[in-house]
Amino acid sequence: MPTIGWIFIALAAITILGTLYKVYITAYKMPISEEKMRLIKARKAELEEQERQEKDNK
Repeated sequence: MPTIGWIFIALAAITILGTLYKVYITAYKMPISEEKMRLIKARKAELEEQERQEKDNK
């Protein structure tokens, strides 16, 4: 295989690995303030209650 082919393969591998690494290091970092988290949990509980009531009415 010509040298240019190996260069393209190396660049593709480096691009893929770099992208996967970037996703890996940012996967669990989600800065949410305590106030927003409280609102999210309250809304989730409200929706679950609504779903439960709809299920009971059927």
